[in-house]
Amino acid sequence: MRPKRYWIYAIAVIAFAAIVIAGKFISSPRVQAQGASPQSPVEIGFKTAPVPLNLEGKNRRLVGLGSYLVNDVASCDDCHSDGPPSQFAAGGNPYFGQSKRINPLTYLGGGRDFGPLPSGGPDIVSRNLTPDYTGLPEGGRSFSEFYEIMTTGMDLDHLHPTCTATITTNCLKPPFDGDLLQIMPWPSYTNLTMDDLRAIYEYLSAIPCIAGPPAPSPLNNVCE
Repeated sequence: MRPKRYWIYAIAVIAFAAIVIAGKFISSPRVQAQGASPQSPVEIGFKTAPVPLNLEGKNRRLVGLGSYLVNDVASCDDCHSDGPPSQFAAGGNPYFGQSKRINPLTYLGGGRDFGPLPSGGPDIVSRNLTPDYTGLPEGGRSFSEFYEIMTTGMDLDHLHPTCTATITTNCLKPPFDGDLLQIMPWPSYTNLTMDDLRAIYEYLSAIPCIAGPPAPSPLNNVCE
C-alpha cells in the first residue's frame, strides 16, 4: 500500500472509531439525563393534580392531559373554588411566599361570588365542576352537554335569563344575553381541539365530588 493511501485509510478508521465512541457516549444514561427532553403535558398533569384521582375505567392519557389543561394552562380553580380565602390550604398560599398547596375541600367546587354585572341584576357565582354520584362532571353532565357549554357558552342551567317585560327578577339586562354564561372565559375555549375537551372532561370525571350547595339551587351537587 502506498504511503498516501495508507494515511487516507488510517484517517478514515480513526474518524469511524471516533463516531462510534461519540455515539456510545451520547447514549449513556448520564448524557441522556443532562440532555433529556422536557416532560410531556401528561406527566406534568399527573404531578400537578392537587387531589387524588379515580382512574378506574378512565383513559390515563386523557386524565393527565386534562389535569395539565385545567391546572397548569387555564388554572380553573382560580374561579371555580370558593374564592381566595379558601382556595389554598393552610400554609400553602403562594401569594404569602408559601409553597403552593390547593385546598382539596374546595377544589373546583364552585361558589365564588363575582357580584353583579355592570348592568345590575343577580350576582354571578361560579359553578361546581366536580362529578356527582353518577361520576359525571358538573353535576352529571354528558360529554355532549359539556362540549356545547365549552364551545358555545350556552348556560344549560338557565340560571339568569334575559330580562323582559315579564321576567324582571334574577335576570340579566341587555345587552347581556341570559342564554350565555357570563364571566366564564368560554370564548377563549371555543378553539380547543376535540382531544383537549375530551381530556378536560375525563379529568373532571376523575376528581373527588364536592357536595352542595343545598337544594333547591340548580347548582346542587349530590355525591352519594
